[in-house]
Amino acid sequence: MARNKVTVIGAGNVGATTAQRIAEAGLADVVLVDIVEGLPQGKGLDLAEAAPVVGHDSRVTGTNDYADTAGSDIIVVTSGLARQPGMSRDDLLAKNAGIVKAVVEASTKQSPDAVLIIVTNPLDAMCHVAMQASGFPRERVLGMAGVLDSARFRTFIAEELDVSVEDTHAFVLGGHGDTMVPLSRYSTVAGIPITELLPPDRIKALEERTANGGAEVVALLKTGSAFYAPAASTFEMVDAILRDRRRVLPCAVLLQDEYGVQDLFVGVPVVLGAGGMQRVIEITLSAEEQAAFKKSAAAVQELVDKLPA
Repeated sequence: MARNKVTVIGAGNVGATTAQRIAEAGLADVVLVDIVEGLPQGKGLDLAEAAPVVGHDSRVTGTNDYADTAGSDIIVVTSGLARQPGMSRDDLLAKNAGIVKAVVEASTKQSPDAVLIIVTNPLDAMCHVAMQASGFPRERVLGMAGVLDSARFRTFIAEELDVSVEDTHAFVLGGHGDTMVPLSRYSTVAGIPITELLPPDRIKALEERTANGGAEVVALLKTGSAFYAPAASTFEMVDAILRDRRRVLPCAVLLQDEYGVQDLFVGVPVVLGAGGMQRVIEITLSAEEQAAFKKSAAAVQELVDKLPA
């Protein structure tokens, strides 16, 4: 039986660490693609040479040629620029939109049946670019942000309550970044809502820390940004799709009237399995949550409106 194949575009920290997790889990053969000559080949070879020690038979190869990615089941897009000092978000938006459009066009030509997972920031806007460039249906264009945001929220909740992260579940909606909407009444420790376990001021502090999770890591690193948790979160989505696990995970998907939003990529809980998104799970929001969600959707819309035509 042929092994699954995953293409990871962008051989930087997020891409290479995602490739490592997929290969080491024996989930698929991985093709690392990058525009820089030698970079994906070097990282691919290095990862391949770790296989005998780790004990897996997945093949990891690096390339600058999209022909090598043909027949992929999943394409993960991590390529793009990180924000440089003095660079506005709008500059970053235009530059990364150009990169994402080019790599999605090149890769989906080779793998017309693949599921796209977008990791490049600004995430929600880049999903729009990818969908347009690929012409794929909404089931096969997903943004990785909610899994990461909820992982961060779970980390902080577990730390605060001094309990296992495994018993901690968090629920987040909305765009990726400071307008995300953490739903604390649906966030639980062994089924108990955290609203029963923590005072409102502590919950608020944890929510704010979660929304600024990426910025906190960037401030500490000084150069570069988070990659271990983003790679682990991407891997969780890849695993759910390839193993048809029907996991309920928060992902950015194109909403078509769910949550009262039309034609916009926003993070919501979805069932992930074979073929990508199988369905959106809709829950009733309180007036306050609905307002926060609308604000988050409006922030995404603002970015989409600024995308180069």
